[in-house]
Amino acid sequence: MNMESTKNAVFPKGVDPTRIKPYGDTMNDGQVQLSFSLPVPMGPEAREAARRIAGRMGLKEPSIYHETDLGHGFSYFIVYGKCTHTIDFSAIVVPKIDMEVMGFHEIEHFMEKHFDRRIRVVGACTGSDAHTVGIDAIMDMKGYNGEYGLERYPTFETINMGSQVSNETLLARIVEFKADAVLVSQVVTQKDVHLSNLAELVDMVEAQGVRQDLLMICGGPRISHEVALELGFDAGFGPGTKPNHVAGYIAQELVRRRRS
Repeated sequence: MNMESTKNAVFPKGVDPTRIKPYGDTMNDGQVQLSFSLPVPMGPEAREAARRIAGRMGLKEPSIYHETDLGHGFSYFIVYGKCTHTIDFSAIVVPKIDMEVMGFHEIEHFMEKHFDRRIRVVGACTGSDAHTVGIDAIMDMKGYNGEYGLERYPTFETINMGSQVSNETLLARIVEFKADAVLVSQVVTQKDVHLSNLAELVDMVEAQGVRQDLLMICGGPRISHEVALELGFDAGFGPGTKPNHVAGYIAQELVRRRRS
């Protein structure tokens, strides 16, 4: 794991990194936009309730920019206001994946140099989640955002199990396939169901006795590397991840483990 700080960050002229706050029109004006729904019927009272709630959140001069009657006694608001809080950006330290970003041909060359067989990878969108956009972006041959998916790499042997795969079914395929790595995508994550689902998979893999031989990776809109580590995974990839990021990490991490 790579624990990086912000000490080498470059800031706009005149910015104090120890007192960072949002801005809209001018630096440090604190202007923010906030949207939320209220379980009250649309009207002057609802509008005032939205304004007061924004004020309770610490926003100065809150004003209603947009409002919509959602029907059935619900209303929706977009509120502008000024944030009065600042944070010390220079003190932030975030766990990051320790890897070199490589392209398709670089990864293939790296794999051919270090492995005499294809690396086996199983991917799935697990639990009740029926959205395969995440796992398909990483694994499908066509890839995503100009980068080929893992199915396109000759040095990888992959199985994309699709959506709504139970942890029991995924574990059985991991064992049967003798997978080197597993990719778990969690896109729809109401009430933090992704956290319990991912943690359960780690427990099951450990109970099966294959954890030490398996590289476990998860990804999704609400996944970060820090969250993944807390859940017992080896790495977590969030929004903006491309297939080559995952492929490169798998290749480099497996080599790193062989050397340790």
